[in-house]
Amino acid sequence: MKKILLAAIAMGMIMPAAAQDTYESARLLGSDLNGTARYVGMGGAMDALGADISTMSTNPAGIGLFRHSTASLSFGFQAQTDAKEFDGLGKNNMSFDQIGFVYSAKISPLSFVNVGFNYHKSHNFDQILSAANSLSNCSQNGLTYAKGLREDARHGGYTLDYNKDGDVMGWDGDADYRAYTFNQADYMNANVLIRDPKDNNFYYYDANAYTFDRAHRGWVADYDFNLSGNYNDRFYWGLTVGIKDVHYKGYSEYGETLVVYDANDKAYPSGSVVYGDERKITGTGVDLKAGFIVRPMEESPFRVGAYVHTPTWFQLTSSNSSAMLNNAYDGYKNQVLLIEKKDCLLGSWDEGGSQESYDFGYHTPWRFGLSMGTTVGTSLAIGAGYEFTDYGASQNRIIDGYDYYDNAKTSKDENMKLNTEQSLRSVSTFKIGAEFKPVPEVAIRFGYNYLTSGYNMNGVRDMGVNSPGAMYASTTDYVNWKDTQRLTCGVGFKVGNMNIDLAYQLSKTDGEFHPFQSYEAGQNTGVTKVSNKRNQALLTLGYTF
Repeated sequence: MKKILLAAIAMGMIMPAAAQDTYESARLLGSDLNGTARYVGMGGAMDALGADISTMSTNPAGIGLFRHSTASLSFGFQAQTDAKEFDGLGKNNMSFDQIGFVYSAKISPLSFVNVGFNYHKSHNFDQILSAANSLSNCSQNGLTYAKGLREDARHGGYTLDYNKDGDVMGWDGDADYRAYTFNQADYMNANVLIRDPKDNNFYYYDANAYTFDRAHRGWVADYDFNLSGNYNDRFYWGLTVGIKDVHYKGYSEYGETLVVYDANDKAYPSGSVVYGDERKITGTGVDLKAGFIVRPMEESPFRVGAYVHTPTWFQLTSSNSSAMLNNAYDGYKNQVLLIEKKDCLLGSWDEGGSQESYDFGYHTPWRFGLSMGTTVGTSLAIGAGYEFTDYGASQNRIIDGYDYYDNAKTSKDENMKLNTEQSLRSVSTFKIGAEFKPVPEVAIRFGYNYLTSGYNMNGVRDMGVNSPGAMYASTTDYVNWKDTQRLTCGVGFKVGNMNIDLAYQLSKTDGEFHPFQSYEAGQNTGVTKVSNKRNQALLTLGYTF
């Protein structure tokens, strides 16, 4: 048995085209309910009410309702229930969530032009995900083996054979072109486990159970620049230019307990394999947001609003460092034939690994929103909103080159696009919230925010897609997340020119975890129910001048 750590999955055959698969990129879709404590406390239902700095990132016209300049700063505390510490990430974490200002300039008694800037954390990736279950008639290395029987990428597979250095690669029909369907997980399985060094043939091994743990870390930071205003206190308009800064890191450990069978199909324990994977995604994106709010009746405070967001055009870098430890042995021979264990070890290597870094593009879908709101005297404000976007319209983009100014030239990953359309779907967000002031200096808030699932529950992270996005994958797991429900409440105090606001948010999203896709009939792939439950407390300090 050799003991070796290999770097660079391409190994002398680096592919110039690069993209990413549907489920890895989907982490960047949508956004958390986050911002100022007032905005969160009302469930985000302020897109027509406006006059809150967080509306800069939803309906930019909301900034047009400011009549005084203001600045605010927000901090948060987030707790994930039913989670255990993994990779140094605990279930309780502090967060710096928002800072921004609006400068308001009066141009007539009833008209203003405002400019503003706001930073807020639109995604907080901090999450621990754990799953464990039984398996039957399948394994991750079995998926690698099964794809090798399909012979070419057109049929979702490859031909397993050796390169000039003696390493097993997946070729697209022959040993001239590496198949896009041969990913980094396949590379480790093929070289570490399923190749038999005695005869150089390939054998797969079933598993009867798995365990999985992943620690997600990082954020997407939004930097929004806004120009807005109103005309005669009846029509409000706004435009926001947004820049997104992505910092994602995920570390996972996946283990399987293997079995082998005798002539009577009796299973014997056959050791285990463990996979460790670290994935980082960094980069930037840009988008545009435009919106308006109108009071249709001059004598009424009732108003309606609408907004549209362009796609976010991301240019990103993804990198991984992966390793596989082989502790497998032939339990049947060891127990029945009494051969020494050292002669019964399975696979070629004790360990193997891969490292890769590549650039890719990603375009999120358009977003559209409608809202309405009104006030009753000076003591009650009520708002509601609806937003629509189609996750299935997102695009993984292949970088074909760079122009003179180092801007990426990209093209749509057509094959991965089909997988995206099959696995992701349209999303609706419903918001409703209210603010009541028993006295002018105190406000009490409640809200409800409901987000429909962006995942088809029959969706698959398909490792047989003939795409660079599949080739660069270093893991096979995925989660189809269901609807998200958010309950919020808050309280605010006004002391002179200062505002002190507190908010609490309870959110829950259930999902189904898959360690890998099913590749044959009659398999139990250990689909497991998982849940992401979060409690968030938020504090905002604001000053009006």
